Formats: sequence, C-alpha cells, structure tokens
Amino acid sequence: MFSKLIDRIFPKTPDFFQLLYVQCKQVSLTVDNLVLYMNTNDIHAGRMLKKDEHEADRIRMQNLNLLNQAFSTPMDREDIYRAIATLDRIVTFSKSTYHEMKVLDVVADDASRSMAIELQNGVTALVEGFRLLALDSEQAINYAAKARHSERRAEKMYRIALGRLFQGEDYLKMFKHRELYRHLSNATDRVHSTANVLQDIIVKLN
Repeated sequence: MFSKLIDRIFPKTPDFFQLLYVQCKQVSLTVDNLVLYMNTNDIHAGRMLKKDEHEADRIRMQNLNLLNQAFSTPMDREDIYRAIATLDRIVTFSKSTYHEMKVLDVVADDASRSMAIELQNGVTALVEGFRLLALDSEQAINYAAKARHSERRAEKMYRIALGRLFQGEDYLKMFKHRELYRHLSNATDRVHSTANVLQDIIVKLN
C-alpha cells in the first residue's frame, strides 16, 4: 500500500533518453523512404513515407504527453521539448519535399538527390548521438558535430545547385526544382537545430 501511495505521489520518471532515441529512429525511417523515393520514384516508397509520417506524429504526441505529465525529468525539460519539436520538423519538411514532387510532377535530379543523402547522413548521426546520450556523452557530442557537418555540406550543395539552376530560359523547371531544393534545405537546417539541442543536453548533463 505504501509503495502504491508513493508511486501516485511521485510517479516514475519516463526514460526520456530512450524516448528521444526511438523518435529519432522514426525520423530516420521517414528520411530513408524519402531518399528511396527520390532515387527510384517508387510508389511504394511514397506510401511508406506517408505511413511513417503518421507514426512519427503518434510518437511525438506520446512524448509530449509524457513530458507534460512527468513529475521530474533526467535532463532540462525545455531541452526535451526542443528535441521533440526539432525532430518533428525534420519529418515535416521531408513530407513537404515528397508532396511538392507529387504536386509539381517533378523528378529528383542529381543535386536534390545529393542533398537528400546529406539529410540522411545527418539524421543517421543524430540517431547515434541520441543512442549514446545516456551511455557515452563524449561520443554522443561527436555525432552531434557530424550532423552539423552534414547540414553544412547540404547548404553548400544548395547554393551551387541554385546557381546552376538559374541559367537558360526554362523557367518552369527553375521554379519546380527551386521548391524541391528549398524543402530539402529546410529539412537539413532542422538537422542542424536538433544537433544543437543534443549538444546542449550533453553539456548540461556534464
């Protein structure tokens, strides 16, 4: 009886280390399907991407609810919220990239595929960073740095691709591909933001 009373007054703290890792893995799955779709134009990959989006929303809401209900947290509460939100924004812009391709009837070119691969590399680094967060913070912070480097490479690709795109007189192609590049650039920007949150968490834990 006493134990049950204590649990009611001071409920057990959710394992936010694991929860953020699981959310990040779901983001990685979404990005993997985006890359697959851009490389193959496979309808099944597009359907899986939309399915991934619904699962990502479910995990995001679960994590937010647990955060709101938690009596205490193993790391700064605001940092957990920021991590949940920035991870979700990667999914949002990945979804937007897919929908823009469908609406504009545009096929990925070499530049957009290269940017998508850097997005994938950055998210893969984030997955490792969150996996190691509670185990080896020194290694985790290295993966946060790797994620930021991926964003910088993608941003450089973005600028070069725009410069090449706005040549000639095929203005419809310019418009379509610029939209595609922009959404990918926004997605990689959120990778950078998430890496910054991950680093903030590590610094405060140490």
